[in-house]
Amino acid sequence: MNSMTSAAPLGASVPTDRPEMFGSDLSRLQLAADGGAGLQACIDRRQPAVIDDFAASWPALRRWSPERLSLRVGDRVVRVFDASFGEPGRNYMRSVDVMPFSRFLDQVLDQGRDLRMFLYNISRQVPELLDDIEFPDIGLNFSRRFVFTFFGCRGSTTPLHYDIDMGQVFHTVIRGRRRVRLFAPDQSRALYRHPFTVRSYVDLDAPDFATWPALANARGYEVVLEPGQTLFMPPGWWHEFHYLEPGIGVSFRSPDRRLGSRLRGAVNLLAVSPADRLANRMLGRRWFAWKGRQAVRRARQLQSKRTT
Repeated sequence: MNSMTSAAPLGASVPTDRPEMFGSDLSRLQLAADGGAGLQACIDRRQPAVIDDFAASWPALRRWSPERLSLRVGDRVVRVFDASFGEPGRNYMRSVDVMPFSRFLDQVLDQGRDLRMFLYNISRQVPELLDDIEFPDIGLNFSRRFVFTFFGCRGSTTPLHYDIDMGQVFHTVIRGRRRVRLFAPDQSRALYRHPFTVRSYVDLDAPDFATWPALANARGYEVVLEPGQTLFMPPGWWHEFHYLEPGIGVSFRSPDRRLGSRLRGAVNLLAVSPADRLANRMLGRRWFAWKGRQAVRRARQLQSKRTT
């Protein structure tokens, strides 16, 4: 694969030495051009898309420099994570440290320390920053209570997963380019999803097809997002983010109008995830190993169907 830091056109797919795994035909939209009709079509088809002008009027694109953020909200204490965030068997969202936001920015941007922030809800933590973003009037019920920000150092990766609440996600890049890989929900068995989780542990950069043979059948997308662009991700879509540069992003959420998705999200949050955390505490590596065996069994079933 080409270097992760090489330049790429806006919204273009990243060159790959596995063209059979990643496609390049992700939809590219302009809300101003059709009043949101193209986006609504993608929502109806449950297809992801890159939107060029979702955040065109946001002051955050100008105001959210590290220096200005440090001056405005640098005294807020935040939870931070490192590369162990994605380690197999690790409990969901376990932070490694707490520190003032200004120190986090200094360590990530000036010192290059491997730290990142996930799911930092500015609606609750720093509501004054909501003045710098706008909710587009496109007929969607965006949650005002859950506006999440993400901060990552260069080279940090959010492991392959899908969102546990099964909502519609609109992720806007404020600063720093990032590579995103996407897979549809029907690829879950080929990705060896661990039961009781929304995670996969396959290595997409160096796929081991001997260990994970079903992975050779996975088909997805790969795209580089530039500052100002927004990625729409339908419910249940797998995604892996890799920061090509130190970056800041904001995610809006909108509930899926389909009752099945909302019910599945509620069950995930209220029953499945708590059960998984409890089993992790009680059984540790044995629980993780069992989930791995189940993922392999389901992938074999998928391959058997393909050959019959």
